[in-house]
Amino acid sequence: MQKNSKRNNHSRVSDIDLNSVNTEEKKKESRNNFVELLPPEVTLNIFHQLDIQSLCRASMACRSWNDMIKNSDSLWKPHCLTVRAVCQREIDGDLESGYSWRVILLRNYQKSKVKHEWLSGRYSNICSPVSLPEKIMYPMDADTWGEILEAELER
Repeated sequence: MQKNSKRNNHSRVSDIDLNSVNTEEKKKESRNNFVELLPPEVTLNIFHQLDIQSLCRASMACRSWNDMIKNSDSLWKPHCLTVRAVCQREIDGDLESGYSWRVILLRNYQKSKVKHEWLSGRYSNICSPVSLPEKIMYPMDADTWGEILEAELER
């Protein structure tokens, strides 16, 4: 019975030690985390300076950055409008459907890169499906393929 109480006391002491260590670590993290220190407007202004790739990487840095980036639709709008230059029909359709800017970008970013390469003539010299690079292909609808074929015919 005494052994049990000693174990319980020991586990309580170690729980207290762990809690104080966790609290100290959180305080240290907070001091280094500008998202928690600066006003939200300033933080958003900093994140607005990032390109798409950097914004996605920043969202993986820590939970508070992820929350700020994920929940700030205004951060994604300029990038989405850039993608709209290539995927206007798709982005306008997603806007009409009520998707957020972030979701629209997620739905169309990769497609816009592949579509841009097709429309710019990068694959004009491909003679067979075997010659197509699989890693950059993206499933596209019939209207998109129609746009690509029209561009090829105009070349």
